[in-house]
Amino acid sequence: MNLRTSYQQTSHQLSGHGRRNVGVLQQAFADVDPNQASDHYGTGEAIERFEQKLAQELGTEDAIFFPSGTMAQQIALRIWADETGNRNVAYHPLCHLEIHEQDGLKELHHLEPMLIGDDKRLMTIDEVKALPDVACLLIELPQRELGGYLPPFTELEAISHHCRERGIRLHLDGARLFETLPYYEKTAADVCALFDSVYVSFYKGIGGIAGAILAGPKPFCTEARVWKRRYGGDLIGLYPYIIPADYYYELRKDRMGTYYEQAKELARRFNALDGVWTTPDVPVTSMFHLHMNGSTEAVSSWIERVQTETGIGITGYVVPHNGYCSTEISVGDGVGEIDESQLARLFEQLER
Repeated sequence: MNLRTSYQQTSHQLSGHGRRNVGVLQQAFADVDPNQASDHYGTGEAIERFEQKLAQELGTEDAIFFPSGTMAQQIALRIWADETGNRNVAYHPLCHLEIHEQDGLKELHHLEPMLIGDDKRLMTIDEVKALPDVACLLIELPQRELGGYLPPFTELEAISHHCRERGIRLHLDGARLFETLPYYEKTAADVCALFDSVYVSFYKGIGGIAGAILAGPKPFCTEARVWKRRYGGDLIGLYPYIIPADYYYELRKDRMGTYYEQAKELARRFNALDGVWTTPDVPVTSMFHLHMNGSTEAVSSWIERVQTETGIGITGYVVPHNGYCSTEISVGDGVGEIDESQLARLFEQLER
C-alpha cells in the first residue's frame, strides 16, 4: 500500500465534503423535475436565473456562468487589457494564471504578466503603488498557494482606492471567496464592491461538480459572453454543472463559519504535535497548509500508518521541501462526520 491508496481506503477524511463520486451529482438532482427545461447555448431559464441570483449575491450588475475558472479569468484580463489599450497585467507570483495555465495569457492573448510581491508572502500596498502602468491587477482571496492567507480588509480598501485613482482595473480571483467571509465579517457584496470584476468557483469550497461565475458591470459581461462563445464555453447544455452549483451553494453557503472554526481547531491540534506546524499558524479561512519534519519516505510512511489504523484520511500526497514535507487541508462537511472520540484517537496515533 502507498500513501494515496491508504487515503482512498479511509472511511472519513479531514478535507472536503466527502468523496467526489457520481453520488455528488445524483444528490443534487434528486428532487429536480425531470421535465425542467435545459439551458441552450448559454440561454434559458436554468442558466439565466442562476446568473441573476449570483449577480445579486455579489452586488454586481451582471454575471455569467462559465464551465471553468481558467476560461473566465483569462477572458476577464483580456477584456480589461482591450478596454485600456494596455497589454500589461499584474498578479502575485503564485497566481493560478502563472503556475497552472501553461502561459495561457501570453499564448492566447499576447498579454504580458508582471509579477508583484514575493512568493513567500502576500503582496503589499507599497508594492502595488510601485507598479508601472498596467491594465489590471489581479488579487486572489485567499492566497491558496501560501496556505490561505488574507490581507487585512483595510489594506484591500487602500489597494482598491489606489487602483481607481490610477485607472487600473482590479480583478478578484475569488475562487474561495465565500470561505473568506467569516474572517472578514463581511458579505460577498461588501468584498466585491472593492473590485471591478470577480470570479468565484462552485467546485472548491462549495463542492459542486464544476463551473464558475464571472461578474462585473454590464458592458464587461456583454463582452465576456462573446469571449465565452469564442472559447467554446457555450456548451449546448451547462445544466449538469449549474444545478449542482446552485444546490451545493444553498446547502453550504451558511456553513462557512463552521468550517472556519473547525479549521482553527484542527490547526491547533496539529501545532501541538512535535515536528508539525501549519501556515497560517491560526487559519484565517477553512484551509491551511500542514508541514511535517522528515523525508518524503518517512512522512508518507507515518501518515499511511495512522490512516490505516484510524480510518481517517489526512492526505493522499505530500510535497517535499528541505527537511520537511507539506500538504493542504481544506475543511468542509467531512470533519463534521468524524466524532470527537475518533479525532482524539487520530491525534493520539499521530503522537506515537
